[in-house]
Amino acid sequence: MNGTQSTLFAGLRRRLRLGPVAIGSAMILAGALLVPHAAPAAEKGWVRGAPLNLRSGAGTQYRIIASVAPGDGLDILERAERWTRVRLPDGKEGWISAGYLDAQAPPTQRLAQVEAELARTRSRLEATGKEASELRARGEELSGTDAEQRATIERLTKENDKLRVGERWLEWITGALILSLGMVAGALLSRVGGRRNQRRLRL
Repeated sequence: MNGTQSTLFAGLRRRLRLGPVAIGSAMILAGALLVPHAAPAAEKGWVRGAPLNLRSGAGTQYRIIASVAPGDGLDILERAERWTRVRLPDGKEGWISAGYLDAQAPPTQRLAQVEAELARTRSRLEATGKEASELRARGEELSGTDAEQRATIERLTKENDKLRVGERWLEWITGALILSLGMVAGALLSRVGGRRNQRRLRL
């Protein structure tokens, strides 16, 4: 409730000296009157038998406005003793004889409606099947990519292991060479030292 409505109800309360309950009831009533009510859906009817004249009044003495053919769908607006006021799809309103209206659509129209619904259902099924196929193909593609990645990881792991083994062999060979060179150097040094001692003894 906005400020104008509050002021209006406050002034009304002061003038009429109404209690809170009466004010609340008045507000509910006013709200109900102000809220627009949705118009009920028009009753449907279908022309049967033969072409009919749409007249300006409920009787053959009234002028002809238009004509309707068997199977045409109409909105029923009002019912009289032997006449019915209807609205055509183009918006024209008039009266036709009540005995030539059927509450159900003709079989041909019902069949057309069923076929249209069947076509929509088939289209939805095809779209769903296409989407499922795309998802399946995407899943297979992802599975293939996963397998390729697994194979690549295994190959890289093996190559890494080989490289590690190669590095160890290099370390082992290097160590063996160093040890061999040390032994050779030690042997040479021991020989040189022995010769010097022999020369000293001879002198």
